[in-house]
Amino acid sequence: MARLFGTDGVRGLANKDLTADLALGLAQATAVVLGKGRSAEARRAAGRRPVAVLARDPRISGEFLSAAVAAGLASSGVDVLDAGVLPTPAAAFLIQDIGADFGVMISASHNPAPDNGIKIFARGGTKLPDVVEERIESYLERDILMPTGGDVGRIRRFADAEDRYVVHLLGSLEKQRLDGIHVVLDCANGAASGVSPETFRDAGAQVTVIGNEPDGMNINDGVGSTHLDLLARTVVELGADVGIAHDGDADRCLAVDATGRVIDGDQIMAILAVSMKRRGVLASDTLVATVMSNLGLKIAMAENGISMVETRVGDRYVLGAMSDGGFSLGGEQSGHVVMSRYATTGDGILTGLHVLAEMARTGRSLADLASVMTVYPQILVNVSGVDRSALDSDEVLADAVRRIESELGGTGRVLLRPSGTEPLVRVMVEAADQETADRHAHALADIVRSRLAI
Repeated sequence: MARLFGTDGVRGLANKDLTADLALGLAQATAVVLGKGRSAEARRAAGRRPVAVLARDPRISGEFLSAAVAAGLASSGVDVLDAGVLPTPAAAFLIQDIGADFGVMISASHNPAPDNGIKIFARGGTKLPDVVEERIESYLERDILMPTGGDVGRIRRFADAEDRYVVHLLGSLEKQRLDGIHVVLDCANGAASGVSPETFRDAGAQVTVIGNEPDGMNINDGVGSTHLDLLARTVVELGADVGIAHDGDADRCLAVDATGRVIDGDQIMAILAVSMKRRGVLASDTLVATVMSNLGLKIAMAENGISMVETRVGDRYVLGAMSDGGFSLGGEQSGHVVMSRYATTGDGILTGLHVLAEMARTGRSLADLASVMTVYPQILVNVSGVDRSALDSDEVLADAVRRIESELGGTGRVLLRPSGTEPLVRVMVEAADQETADRHAHALADIVRSRLAI
C-alpha cells in the first residue's frame, strides 16, 4: 500500500481519495496506536476511557468525515469531545489544555473546498513523527479494537472549546492592548471566521472582517492567505492600519501594511524575533526558518545579533528543530509561524495578535517595523521532466552553481531542491536586483533541463 500520510496528514479529494470508510479506518487504527500511551493506560486503570479532541474547518465534506472519525474512535473505546468548527491550532491547544490522549483535525488547510484532510495530533498537541504515522497505517490492515457495552466510547460536544481558546490567545498578550489599531481580518471563509474577529475585538482592536461567511464550498475561494488582493484593496480603501490574512484552518498568517504592501512570513518572523530579543524572551537569541526563507531574513537577523537555524521545507522540520534546541520562534515564508511559548504548531491568530501587539507597544506602523528586513528578489523556476535523483551527482551542474554563487558573492544565493514526489527540480535564485535573479534562475534552469532530462 502506498504511504497515506504526506507532509501534513492524509489529504485528497473528499469522497473519492478521502472516503468515509478510510476516515473510519484511520480513526480505528489511531485508537489502537495512540490508545496505548501511558496516559490512556492510566485512564483505563482508573476505570475511564481514553479521550480525543475532534475539530474541523467548515468545508462541507468535513461534516461526514468528522462523523466517520468520531464513529471510528468511539467504536474503539475512545471518548470523543467534538469541538466543531475551530482552527487547527485551537485543536492542538485544546488537546494540551485538557490533557487529552490525542486529537484529530479535519481540514485541507489552504486547498480548495473539494479537498479535505485528516491531521492527527499526539498527547500535548504535537504532530506525529513519521514512525508513528507508519504504525497507524500498518494497523489499517490489522485487527481493530472492538469493545462492547460500557467500554465503547461516548461522543459529546466540547461546549467551551472556543472560549478556552480565546482566553488562551488573549492571555498570550500579557495585558498588552491593541486599542487604536484598525485591522482588516480576512478569515478565508474558513475555521477562523468566528473566533478570530472575536479575539481581536476583545484585545481592543477596531476590526473589519472579510471572508467570514463560510457556506461549506467557498473556503479559500478568492480570499485568505493565498489570495491577498481583496485584503490589500480593503485596507487601502478603509484607511486601515493593517490587514491580517488566515488560510482555511488558520495555522497561517500573512499581512498587508497600510499601503496594501504584502508582509510575508519571513518579514513577520523578523519583526517578532527582534521584538522578542529586545524583551529578553527569544530563547538563545535564535530563530528557526527553512532553507527557502529569503536571504534578507538571514542578513537582518545577523545585523540584530540573532542566530538562525535552517531546516528543510515543512513546518514539521521547523518544529523538530525548535524542540531539539529549545527555541521559542520559528516558521516559514508561507506564514506558518510557531511561537512555542504559547503553541505547539503554527497559529495564524496568535501570530497576528503579536504583530499588532508590537505595533501597539512601539507606536510604529507595520511598514516601519517590516523595514528591519530588506526582501531580496527571489526567483523560483520549476523544471519538470527531469531525473531529480541525479541532481547531486552532476558535476557540470555543480560547476554552474558555484560559478553563479561566486558572481553573486554575499548579495545572493542559489538553491536547487528535488521534488519529493514528482520528476521535478526547483531552481531558486536570490540576488540584489530582480534582473540578476531572473537571469541566473532561468539560465540555471536551462542547464538542469539539458543535463537531467529523462
